Amino acid sequence: MCNDKELGLGNSLGGRFWCLIAATFLGFLGFGAVLPGLAPHVRHELGASDRTVGLVIGTFSVMALCSRPFVGRLADRKGRKRAFLTGLGSCTLAGLAYLLPWGVGAMYLARALQGIGEACLYTGAAAWAVELAGVHRSARALGYVSSGIWGGIAAGPLVGALLGSFSHAAEFQIVAALGAGAFLTQVEEDYEPSPHHAGKAWFNPSLLGPGLAVGFTNVFYPVVTGFLILHLAKRSNAGPLAFSVYAGFVLLSRFFLGGLPDRLHPRTTFNLGIACMAVGLAIIATGPSRGMAVLAAALLGFGYSFPWASIAATVLRRAHESERGSSVSVLSAFYDVFVGASSISAGFLANAFGYGSAFVMAIIALGAAAIAGRAVFAANDASAHEYAA
Repeated sequence: MCNDKELGLGNSLGGRFWCLIAATFLGFLGFGAVLPGLAPHVRHELGASDRTVGLVIGTFSVMALCSRPFVGRLADRKGRKRAFLTGLGSCTLAGLAYLLPWGVGAMYLARALQGIGEACLYTGAAAWAVELAGVHRSARALGYVSSGIWGGIAAGPLVGALLGSFSHAAEFQIVAALGAGAFLTQVEEDYEPSPHHAGKAWFNPSLLGPGLAVGFTNVFYPVVTGFLILHLAKRSNAGPLAFSVYAGFVLLSRFFLGGLPDRLHPRTTFNLGIACMAVGLAIIATGPSRGMAVLAAALLGFGYSFPWASIAATVLRRAHESERGSSVSVLSAFYDVFVGASSISAGFLANAFGYGSAFVMAIIALGAAAIAGRAVFAANDASAHEYAA
């Protein structure tokens, strides 16, 4: 087994932490590699309908959501490392399933396995990273985890395109998952499951407020991914550039500024993020000029970097170590539900009232997130005062 001294890179977070981030990047790099070729493969090579393409892609989200309660318990009862390695194993099986000669059925199986893999990877990585960094640096740790995920998903499509075929991309996913797994098996874990907390329920009612704050914050996500380019095409055709700027600011801000909620009160960074997002979305909703669209996208990406870390760090600091895996999975489940529901709602609104209405919906949701966040931080401050007394 390797420890921080043996793996050390001279960084205060330690070698084990950076090994985990590297493994997270590799896991999601495999995810991203198959994305650009998946829909064309199902539609053209397998001869399926557009409706089937949507169902195949949506299987991932359904399975990720359904598996989160079990994944949270796995991380708390068997360890974060076990959860993470289970995720890598599921990704390996997904890559193999993509190569099976079972037609569309193989695609459904692969996407289901990939959904389970994502749930395991994120829950294991987030809980483990916070413990490796120390709970006082929870936001910084989560920022680096998110950077590994975003970096892998962003670079994956480029790798998939360079490989030239869907089957080669699937093979790359297998290699990436196995490589990350072999690497991470040599990294030591300190967490030991507590038998006194084994019978606790997955959902803690105290997570309702944080979950709502996370959920409402992310209502904008399917709006931007689904309609940003279409909306801006009418005026400036700046959609592709604006989306790239948005994604770039998310990645850079989380990597370099992810620890800000550790140094400032999380309420401050949460409200800052919500305000920047609201301004960015409001500008985009007006159908602005090219320069203003890019500026708004940058503001949106910058703001989006803070709400999740501010809420999650607050939750994980007050959670018992035997509940951190479940806490991460609950917050992730709220994200899944709200993103799924807002995808449908945005489609209906855009069809009935135009693309701008979907962005208005996202702004209203940010208002609800601000209200939920205020309740979360007020309750947390009250608990801290009671503990101090």
